[in-house]
Amino acid sequence: MAKDSDGFVRAIARGFSVVEALGRPPGRHTLSETAVAAGLTRATARRMLATLVSLKYCEADGRYFSLRPRALGLGLSYLNALPYWGYAQRALEDLRNEIGESCALAVLDETEIVYASRLPARRILSANLGIGSRLPAHIISLGRVLLAALPPDRREEVLAAIDYKAITPRTVTSAKKLAEELAKVEAQGYAWIDGELDPAICGIAVPVRDQAGNAVAAISINTVSGTVDEADAKKRFLVALQRTAQDIRTQVTTSM
Repeated sequence: MAKDSDGFVRAIARGFSVVEALGRPPGRHTLSETAVAAGLTRATARRMLATLVSLKYCEADGRYFSLRPRALGLGLSYLNALPYWGYAQRALEDLRNEIGESCALAVLDETEIVYASRLPARRILSANLGIGSRLPAHIISLGRVLLAALPPDRREEVLAAIDYKAITPRTVTSAKKLAEELAKVEAQGYAWIDGELDPAICGIAVPVRDQAGNAVAAISINTVSGTVDEADAKKRFLVALQRTAQDIRTQVTTSM
């Protein structure tokens, strides 16, 4: 919905921008810091903060404002609305125990993926990524699977909006190259990425589909780059990954 439409409520948008600003590190912000982060004037930010304090979504401590536990319910509302989320948590845990590697589930939000579940193995991947964490979709196996599943017109829109900066020497840095990779992913039914975001990490992902065949999420297995190549990953991980995706799909269809 356009911001200048009759149905757009600016106060709600400003309130959410303040909540998002307070959710950024270090977790405590002054009025001025919040206003800058939210893109608001000090006067508007002050009114938004006062409202959020009254509603117990944030608290004031001297000059500083921080979110309260009640704000967590905003994100949990989304997760609880996913018909497969609770089952997916258990399915991914079983997959991690079987494979011994890190597993994750994510959804697509414009040009980024958002983790809905993440279970790291002990020997790989730091714990600073969790539920709600975002990463560029085009250089993550989870995201590349979901981008490949978009309708052609929507895919072109998203590819045009991506920032193709090089993060590692292996990062895809053009829409043309990415389009070629997505066509490959669409044809083979999985995505393999090695060292495009982090030179030490590689991963393989498959889509999770609903009853109509739409990709509603993706799941992945990630491990240390250099320990496996694409052929090894297919041999060791793909069947178990596809089985888990199908198990989750069954929950999607039976819960609707």
